[in-house]
Amino acid sequence: MATRALKGSERTALLGARAVGPADQHERLEVSVIVRPQAGAALAERVARLARGDRAGSPLSREAFAAAHGASTADLAAVKAFAHAHGLSAVQEDAARRTLVLSGTVAQFDRAFGIELKHYEYPGGTYRGREGAIQIPEELADIIEAVLGLDNRPQARPHFRLRAPRGRGGSKSSRPQRSSSARASSAAVSYSPLQLASLYGFPRATAEGECVAIIELGGGFRPQDLATYFAGLGVAAPAVTAVSVDHGANQPTGDPNGPDGEVMLDIEVVGAVAAGASIAVYFAPNTDAGFIDAVTTAVHDTVHKPSVLSISWGGPESSWTSQAMSAMDQAFQAAAAVGITVCVASGDGGSSDGVSGGAPHVDFPASSPFALGCGGTSLHATGGQISSEVVWNDQSTDGGAGGGGISAFFSVPSWQRGLTATTSAGARSALSGRGVPDVAGDADPQTGYDVRIDGTDTVIGGTSAVAPLWAGLVALANAVNGRAAGYLNPLLYAHPAALRDITQGNNGAFEASVGWDACSGLGSPIGREVAALVVAPADL
Repeated sequence: MATRALKGSERTALLGARAVGPADQHERLEVSVIVRPQAGAALAERVARLARGDRAGSPLSREAFAAAHGASTADLAAVKAFAHAHGLSAVQEDAARRTLVLSGTVAQFDRAFGIELKHYEYPGGTYRGREGAIQIPEELADIIEAVLGLDNRPQARPHFRLRAPRGRGGSKSSRPQRSSSARASSAAVSYSPLQLASLYGFPRATAEGECVAIIELGGGFRPQDLATYFAGLGVAAPAVTAVSVDHGANQPTGDPNGPDGEVMLDIEVVGAVAAGASIAVYFAPNTDAGFIDAVTTAVHDTVHKPSVLSISWGGPESSWTSQAMSAMDQAFQAAAAVGITVCVASGDGGSSDGVSGGAPHVDFPASSPFALGCGGTSLHATGGQISSEVVWNDQSTDGGAGGGGISAFFSVPSWQRGLTATTSAGARSALSGRGVPDVAGDADPQTGYDVRIDGTDTVIGGTSAVAPLWAGLVALANAVNGRAAGYLNPLLYAHPAALRDITQGNNGAFEASVGWDACSGLGSPIGREVAALVVAPADL
């Protein structure tokens, strides 16, 4: 049987990893195969119109999207026939998600896809992995777009930062303290999500009737912690549902420094600023397959029907295969087509995104043009008003900085054409790729969020807090206006006055400037102005 390398499937070993032997040939695993959409040209044209800012017409229903652009019965049957010929079984089939989940042993997958799975060790642990490209039959080359899950290395990291104590006696307080600038004061401050919603001018309304989806790749929440936290805020606790994807589950570790911190932060921020909204938390394994399956499950969920998606996990573009980035980007395009806004943290590693060597990198999936990339600021307030807001950058104290820069994978979207990025050396140049982030919000742990994690009240920061903050604002806007904001990026770039421009600070390689910049995007929200944009097209 003639085979062909699956485009974009090439893998290399993790930095510092070494193969110590073949993977257990009898180990059973599940692999997600993503196939092409029906009427792909029509879908591409619909998405292109959205990217151009054309808001005419209503979003597709999930059912209509599945019928028009889901996988065809013939394509799924062809992949199942190939799988059966190699002893693999189809354990899950979802035409809307264009996903077929195959089950089998390492030996069977090795033979089916022309690979050699090995056992790797690296300083952070172990994983089952491969190197090189996946091979697929020639007759399936136009059908299969991605094969995910053969490699189970950790694909992403949560973008939160617990506040580190400062030697100069930084204090913790839920009340804003006076400061001439965010970097001029050594005193730490903190805010409840309600205080931040007030400072950012969020609509004073409820988000009743909206559902916010949250993607989590580990950890969990305890209902008693949520009940205690929201009682302390004087806000009714939201209805929170855990949704299992690829055998993921709500499994609190009991460690506030672990992924529980991400899960609790996301739920508490959304639940506070978008009171009345329901929350669906999609738990999946931290692999490329798990991450993408969680997103597609949320996007096509006809039970919970989320209108907003919040993602606070990611990794440098260089750590992803291009097939996985393309699959995730297509999932976000589907979200745009059905009217879902996707808010994604831009990372906490500054302009390097934590990659050694000093060269700029951006975080994915925030770098997808169909994600609203959420960067970080450091915020101080006086008398209930913002007195200072600059780019978050605590890298000198190993506290992190807001991610941002220029994508090496995605081209410049239409709504960013003509923009320039300013380097910390003062040089300005036209964007060579998609610029990140789009928007910003408070992310500095030293001006962080009051949260409760595993029975402990603490303060947390990171761009992980900004994605749910913006998701909560979008849920409010949807409820107030009675329509879904959907793909928000073109609208925000067309109306930058709806945001507070951040003009001071840097994230390493890039400097803040008037207008869009590669460390704070268009700026932080003026909540009521953002909500006012989510109106019927004829009213704009």
